[in-house]
Amino acid sequence: MHSAVLLIEFGAIILCLGLLGRAAARLRFSPIPLYLLAGLAFGEGGLLPLGASEEFVATGAEIGVILLLLMLGLEYTASDLVSNLKAHYPSGLVDFTLNALPGAAAALLLGWGPVAAVVLAGVTWISSSGVIAKVLGDLGRVGNRETPVILSILVLEDLAMAVYLPIVTALVAGVGLAAGSVTLAIALGAAGLVLFVAVRYGRVISRFVSSDDPEKLLLVVLGLTILVAGLAQQLQVSAAVGAFLVGIALSGEVAEGAHTLLSPLRDLFAAIFFVFFGLHTDPASIPPVLLPALALAVVTALTKIATGYWAARRAGISVKGRWRAGGALVARGEFSIVIAGLAVTAGIEPSLGPLATAYVLILVVLGPLTARYTQPFAARLAARFGGGPRRADVTGRFAEAEAEAEARTAPETGVERPDDVRRQTTVAD
Repeated sequence: MHSAVLLIEFGAIILCLGLLGRAAARLRFSPIPLYLLAGLAFGEGGLLPLGASEEFVATGAEIGVILLLLMLGLEYTASDLVSNLKAHYPSGLVDFTLNALPGAAAALLLGWGPVAAVVLAGVTWISSSGVIAKVLGDLGRVGNRETPVILSILVLEDLAMAVYLPIVTALVAGVGLAAGSVTLAIALGAAGLVLFVAVRYGRVISRFVSSDDPEKLLLVVLGLTILVAGLAQQLQVSAAVGAFLVGIALSGEVAEGAHTLLSPLRDLFAAIFFVFFGLHTDPASIPPVLLPALALAVVTALTKIATGYWAARRAGISVKGRWRAGGALVARGEFSIVIAGLAVTAGIEPSLGPLATAYVLILVVLGPLTARYTQPFAARLAARFGGGPRRADVTGRFAEAEAEAEARTAPETGVERPDDVRRQTTVAD
């Protein structure tokens, strides 16, 4: 009887997610907020609380996080990561300063303490790679000159996750300074070792994993990833970091094949993860934190726009491209929820989960709008207050010629041409 109830509940969840995904596709925006709302509906205090399937959903959610980070690692080679780190680290530092500090300050102002401050800093810092890639594709900006700048910032954020997640894991676990230092040292050592091995012996590893049979390739890559993730977690290093490093170690045709095979599994389990996060958030707890979440969303939307503008200006992009780069970076999503989920599971601060849910819901909806309208809005302001069209760089034939040139060319910015970037197949697709 218990098995039958579990199947009914889990089947209803999957069916609901499928229908919500179709609705989001028709409305042309990310399904993440709908998945979060589904979790709120199925959780405690919701319309249809779950019973038998909650433990099963929790396991699926953990696999979802692992697959998210694995697929992220598959998108980059070790040499790409090293070259991006060298070329664009100033943009990464500006990104961290402008977007992490508001989250930390908000947590301290709310009286949540230093651990919650570190967690909320990560929530407000990391942009949603999936949502941003989807928006760039929908708007036809994949070939624009500012797109490599956007991708560089996202790559640096992804790299930072390999250091940040072990720190958060150690903090929420309540380990001491010595144990936390050991955990971080292990994580950094593992990351450095994997990068070294991937650069020097990446082809050997890929040849070992490679198989012409899609079934065997899927089983080997998935099994290796879950095994390494489990070992990483046993060593008090985030399982997500272990999965990310496995993805980096694979390259070439193996990475391409694994990416194609694992994408449907990633999408399924990632959707379950968002539902699971919503399950642990009481809908009644959101209204009290809605105003702080809205204020934080407004502030960090502006700081992300400033980040993109500064990074694009540093890369020599025109004024229009700078505003487009800034507007595209606003969306937060999957990794903000992953970070908040660590604190929620550990019971760090009861209001952190609801605030993170409301914050992500606001920005995952606002992000596509800022990507589309930031530059036209800035153009109107410039035309009204800043002088003629040639100075504002926004109107008439000058702007049209510039847009055509930007769509045709991409500068040397340390990343591969965006047409070849695998970020187009992400959880938001």
